[in-house]
Amino acid sequence: MPADWRDFFALTKPKVMRLVVFTALCGLLAAPGSIHPVIGFTAILCIALAAGGAGALNMWWEADIDAKMKRTQGRPLPRGTIKPTDARDFGLLLSGMSVMVMGLAVHWLAAGFLAFSVFFYVVIYTMWLKPRTPQNIVIGGAAGAFPPLIGWIAVTGEVTWMPVLLFAIIFMWTPPHFWALALWVKPDYAAANIPMMPNAAGEVSTRRQSLVYSALLLPLSITPWLIGGTGAIYGISALILSGIFLALTVPVGLRRSVDGDGMKPEKKLFAYSILYLFVLFGALVLDRVLAQAGVIA
Repeated sequence: MPADWRDFFALTKPKVMRLVVFTALCGLLAAPGSIHPVIGFTAILCIALAAGGAGALNMWWEADIDAKMKRTQGRPLPRGTIKPTDARDFGLLLSGMSVMVMGLAVHWLAAGFLAFSVFFYVVIYTMWLKPRTPQNIVIGGAAGAFPPLIGWIAVTGEVTWMPVLLFAIIFMWTPPHFWALALWVKPDYAAANIPMMPNAAGEVSTRRQSLVYSALLLPLSITPWLIGGTGAIYGISALILSGIFLALTVPVGLRRSVDGDGMKPEKKLFAYSILYLFVLFGALVLDRVLAQAGVIA
């Protein structure tokens, strides 16, 4: 059966792209200064296309791995609905086009970070780190932390402490978020011979490290408020949200065995971790909008 647009759309990892686009948009809206709506839309579109291109290249490179994992066997390449070369060319086209348009329409600093984010995800994470080290998601998590930084730079044209902190928050959030899933689908990674932390270092070590990262995330998430980069709406929201995140990580981090509960604490943490990022960055934008409107100081 020949490929159609839905197969190519699936290559872009639309579920992942939603979070990428949202955090990039929040970075753009929370940044000081202003940007023309058309230019702002173009910047977000370029980030979305780059994320889609990186996702397609990831699927092209990992087609054999995806075929071995139940969670990914339904993707276009394992099903044989798209040729590997078509997936590769599609990914390269989206990635290259997004960087060029970002440079020409917005500015080249944002384009440079966008290009590096694609390179980091495809080459550093997918090709190099993922098959070689259980620290893959720790280091590779930087790829998913770039969108708000790029959105911020699209407005300001410079790198300051605030966008770096937004980058750091997602970077710190990624390990407990992804390891909750990795604990849940551990047999999949074993079948594909991928050294994810639960498979390579063991569940106990993974759980302890998840707890450490969640504990560090709490003070980090409120740092933008502490340095005066945001107001109380963001600060209080970050404190509450990160407190809940830590509370949900505690039963995951401290348990030593799974007693037939279907990984319920891990699934709960994974689901909340996605909600956490949406609400946290939403609070960042709300704080900025109300401050601009003079509703809060």
